[in-house]
Amino acid sequence: MADAKVVLLGCLVLLAGGFAGWWIACLRRARAVRAVDAGALAPSVAIGAVTNFFDTLGVGSFAPTTALFRAFHLVPDRLLPGTLNVGHALPSVVQALVFIAIVEVEPRTLVLMIAAAVVGAWLGASAVAGWSRRRVRLGMGMALLVAAALLARQLVLGTPAGAEARALDGVRLAVGVAGNFALGVLMTVGVGLYAPCMILVTLLGMNAKAAFPIMMGSCAFLMPVAGVRFVAKAAYVPRVALGLTLGGVPAVLVAAFVVRSLPLGAVRVLVLGVAVYTAVSLLLAARAEGSAGSRGQPQSRSASTPM
Repeated sequence: MADAKVVLLGCLVLLAGGFAGWWIACLRRARAVRAVDAGALAPSVAIGAVTNFFDTLGVGSFAPTTALFRAFHLVPDRLLPGTLNVGHALPSVVQALVFIAIVEVEPRTLVLMIAAAVVGAWLGASAVAGWSRRRVRLGMGMALLVAAALLARQLVLGTPAGAEARALDGVRLAVGVAGNFALGVLMTVGVGLYAPCMILVTLLGMNAKAAFPIMMGSCAFLMPVAGVRFVAKAAYVPRVALGLTLGGVPAVLVAAFVVRSLPLGAVRVLVLGVAVYTAVSLLLAARAEGSAGSRGQPQSRSASTPM
């Protein structure tokens, strides 16, 4: 068990190091670092700190980050999925390193579910990176409604009561792998993996604590993989993603080792409201853009923020 954890953690460190080095090289080639606007960087760092702090405690980061991006007009809608996946990748790695190390899960279950999510993200990112602004709005709007429904379920029913099992086998393992593959695909559209993965794992009979290394490990491996696709296709905003990373990594460490737990009921209610509001606004914007197109009016395109 210990040896399997060491191998998994070692692979994660290598993946994160490779992604970070490659991303830095891409930023330097594009002169994005020197072009960072302090006016955009500062709020991005703050957003990264706040959302990743609560993400470490199990609230999730995609819905509140999306809402804050749109409120401050930091990211064009078409580039939201890529910016989320690239910017939150390294903070998610730090989360995974902590929780894989301290929470016990049977290695085969952990590795297979993480691998399924990574494959789903790789396939999903290749498609989502080329989506139009309207399609991203529709996809993210519907995805946020799904995430809101799952969060509402948790608020009303609580986390499903699981047994003390730390492993899946047979049909339950097959269902878990298939489910995490689908969640990996949805991550690239903007659906946070945490709430649905926790529900999936506990409904399959595992202890709720076992969800943390599975869901955080899945995100930690899949987000750099998906991020490579988004960076390669320039389907993200570099300076904002950089801000998320710079604010997110220290916030994760504070949440994991200093705060550890908070009464999060009110925060989850707030995130639920934010998710619903953001979803509705995205869907209404997509509907308006579709109506303009059907009337033969030119549809405005979201330009990528200059690098």
